[in-house]
Order: sequence, then structure tokens, then C-alpha cells
Amino acid sequence: MLTSLSLIFLVGLAMGAICQKIKLPRIIGMLATGIILGPYVLDLLDPSILGISAELRKMALIIILLKAGLSLDLQDLKKAGRSAVMLSFVPASCEIIGYILLAPMLLGVNHIEAAVMGAVLAAVSPAVVVPRMVSLMERKYGTEKAIPQMIMAGASCDDIFVIVLFTTFLSMAQGGTANVLDFVNIPVSIVLGILLGGIFGFLLCLFFETAYAKKHCIRNSMKVIIVLGVSFLLIAIEGWLEGTIAVSGLLAVVSMACVIRLKSTAFVSKRLSEKFGKLWLAAEVILFVLVGAAVDIRYTLGAGLQAVLLIFGALVFRTIGVLLSVAGTKLNRKERWFCMIAYLPKATVQAAIGSVPLAAGLACGKTVLSVAVLAIILTAPLGAIGIDQSYARLLKKAA
Repeated sequence: MLTSLSLIFLVGLAMGAICQKIKLPRIIGMLATGIILGPYVLDLLDPSILGISAELRKMALIIILLKAGLSLDLQDLKKAGRSAVMLSFVPASCEIIGYILLAPMLLGVNHIEAAVMGAVLAAVSPAVVVPRMVSLMERKYGTEKAIPQMIMAGASCDDIFVIVLFTTFLSMAQGGTANVLDFVNIPVSIVLGILLGGIFGFLLCLFFETAYAKKHCIRNSMKVIIVLGVSFLLIAIEGWLEGTIAVSGLLAVVSMACVIRLKSTAFVSKRLSEKFGKLWLAAEVILFVLVGAAVDIRYTLGAGLQAVLLIFGALVFRTIGVLLSVAGTKLNRKERWFCMIAYLPKATVQAAIGSVPLAAGLACGKTVLSVAVLAIILTAPLGAIGIDQSYARLLKKAA
């Protein structure tokens, strides 16, 4: 395992640095590292690492979501309230419709199989989007109109919506029926996640304040460990309650971090944000290398030109959904273009659930996995490059 970790960090950082040198996003090098070192090419990673890959990726995602919450100004988010809500489900819905319309013509699957494929492919990647939005917030690009905050909030809820639809469509494809309660669980999961995180955030602030009042000063480094521990607990609670009541653990993590920022002094929240930013340097490598390792490159060979046309055709539907979400806002044409670009990348959800239809024995399983793998390879770099290269030209920097 230590050899695998060494390869992940050293090769991942080196490939990231090479990509950065040639003006490409670092994550492209990290994804390539994972694909090359992974079980489908050189097979140099220990099976024990791959066995806990999903948990490690989730831990890395938690770290960037904590930094996001500690950087998020709730007053700014209120400016984009309606648009943030719309972005959490409208673009994904439009993209799924695109797959339902286009996949039967291009790949010969039936409409319910196309819906399963659409649900796998429709989720935006918070792992690609959130760190970039946090960076823009820190540099104050687009913050006057709360554009990074809006995109970050929408992307965080988008995955919940899509995964619920995926489980419903998968059940239908296996001969089951759609359950109304599955759709009710979407807003329930979001609201309970925000409430749960808010409660834990308030209790943590109370604990830190009480310790300070009793002259038991807790160092910020220790606070980071405590906050991380509570975050892991929130994710665990989501698992414990699965099948009983829907709660979004990831939204709970963001909500907790927002409350800590709100209730703590500006100095403390800034220091915590900085420390989680340093942790992200390591977590980013683990996350994207392991996402790359989950990509079975063999399936791209059988995907063909039709799959490429399908992916980009569905992205057209997605951009229409983004435009509908920001319609009626004060965003100008350039800012709307940026929102469309920011909603392109796919990686984490597709790597996590792309193989589920194949494992479930669906006839379309191999096709779905092929398209999912191709979508990661095409859209993760495309979205990352698009965001990195366009923000300075499309967004206004606040004074």
C-alpha cells in the first residue's frame, strides 16, 4: 500500500506539474496518472488501495466541501437564491431528456435504458467545479453577482437529484416501477442535510466558545481534526439512515462549515479555511488519481463516434438548461457563457456509478459504462480548461 501511495503522490504531482507547465489544468495529469497506474493499464496500484478507493475519494471531497463552506458568504448566496435552486435540477433534467431522445437513435438502446444512461451521465462533477469556484471566490471573480457561489451550491445539490433519478430508472429497467417517495426524497434529503449540518455546526461553535471561556484554548490545527471527524460522522449518519429517511451527508458538511464561518470570528474561519486549503493539496491528488484509476480505458475503444456525438448532443441540452436557470437574472451574456462552461465537467459520479448497470445485468450495461468512461475523458478536461481559461475574460473582478 505504501508503494501505491508513493506512486499516487509523486507521479500524480509530477504529471500535474507538467500539465500546469504547458498551460493545462493539473487534474488532467492526475487523471492520466490514475488511468496509467490503474488496474486496466499498468496495474501498479495495490488492490487494498483500490478496495477503499470510494472512501478515499469521498474523504477528499469532504475536505474541499469544508473549505467551500468556510469560504461561502451566505449573504452573497441569497443574491442567487432562485438560480442556485434551478441549477440543482434543471440542467440535469434537460441533459437526461437529451439522452432519452438521442441515445435510441445513435446507440440503438430503448428509452428506459437511455434514461438510465442519462442519469449516470447527467451529474456535474463537484470535484472539478467546487475547488475552482472556491478559488474564484478568493480572488473575487464574479462575486459581485454571486456567480461562483451560485454554481457551487447548484453543483452540490445536482448530484443528489441525479442519483435519486438513477436508482429509480435502474429499478424500472430491471422490471420495477417508479416510486413517488423516491422523488419526495430529493427535497427531504436536501433540507434534512442542511438542518443536520447546521445543528452540528452550532454545537461545534458552542464547544469551541465554551472551551475558550474556560481558558482551554483549542489550537486551530486541533479544530481542523475535530471538524474533519464530525464531517466523517455526518457522512456515516447518511449511511445509517439509508432506507429509513433520506439525508444528504455532503450537504450537511457544507452547511456545518457555513455555520462555523457565520458563528466564529473572521480570523478563526479564515485560519480554518487556509488549513483545509493546505489539506486539499494532498486530497486533490488522491481524488483525481483514484478517479482515473476507476476508469476502464478499454471501454472507450468500443464507444465509437456515435457515443461522442451523443455526449456532445446531450451537453447542448444541458447548456439550454443552464440558460433557463439563469434567465431573468442580472447576469450579462459573458457571465451566462461562463455558467454554461462551468456546468460541463463530469468525473466523480460517473466513476462511482458508471459500472452499476453492467453489474446489475442490464443489456445496456456495457454501453452505459463505455459512454460514462468517454464522458469523463472528454468533459473533465474540457470543463476544467474552459473554466481556467475563460474566467478572467468572462467574469468581472470585484474591487
